[in-house]
This record gives sequence, C-alpha cells and structure tokens, in this order.
Amino acid sequence: MAPDMSDRRQNGFSLLEMIVVLAILGLALGLVLTRGPMHSPRLDVQVAARDLAGALRVARGRAIAENRPVAVAFAGNLYRIDGSAVQQVPRDVTLTGSAAIRFTPDGSSSGGIVMVAAAALRTAVLVDWLTGRVHMRQEP
Repeated sequence: MAPDMSDRRQNGFSLLEMIVVLAILGLALGLVLTRGPMHSPRLDVQVAARDLAGALRVARGRAIAENRPVAVAFAGNLYRIDGSAVQQVPRDVTLTGSAAIRFTPDGSSSGGIVMVAAAALRTAVLVDWLTGRVHMRQEP
C-alpha cells in the first residue's frame, strides 16, 4: 500500500517564514546600530577622574623613585606625565584648573586642583602641596 501524501508531516520552516524572521532581525539590528554607543556622562567623568588621579599618583611615585622632579601637564582634554605618551579623556570631558602639577623627590608637590567636567557633572582632583597626596571630591 502506498503512503498517502496528505498524511506526511513537513519538518523545518518555509522560505516565507525565514524571510520574515530575517527582516525582523534586520530591523532590530538597525535600531540598535543607529542608537550609537551607550555611555553615561556621569561614568565618563568618574572614569576620567580616576584615571587622572592614578596618573598623578604614578607621577609622585616616579618623582620619589627616580629622585627627580616630575610634572604632569594639562590642556583641554589631554594630560601628560614627563616623558610619557599623551593621555586623552573622553571627548565630552574637559580638564580645567591647574596647567601643571609638579612633584618633587621628597613627595611634596606644587599642589593644585584639576576639575574634570562634562555637562553639569564635575569632579575635583586635588593634590596637596605639602604631602603630594591625591584625592577626589564630587562637586555639586
């Protein structure tokens, strides 16, 4: 007896179903890509301030270890430790305040404040002139 063709089940998806699924995935991907990178100005300021504070601590340590003065210079959204590559903070973040902070071999510094800001968010990176200690303060 020959099998009846109407009783046989089909497995898999039809071409039309595959095209509809691919079209939906393409639209979803298009929406995600046009949104651009996800980031927060608050996180940009916090990360830039932490990186800058870390660079200032490295400069102080280098001044003590190498027994020579080491300076950190600031301009716009760039900073540089003596003899090192220029570091850049995110595009929407600016550095204002002291143009340079210099650390001496005994650990002290010229002192200063560098404001890390984006939009209405600001964090101050402070360097104590006597001890060279670096700390951050969230500004209102």
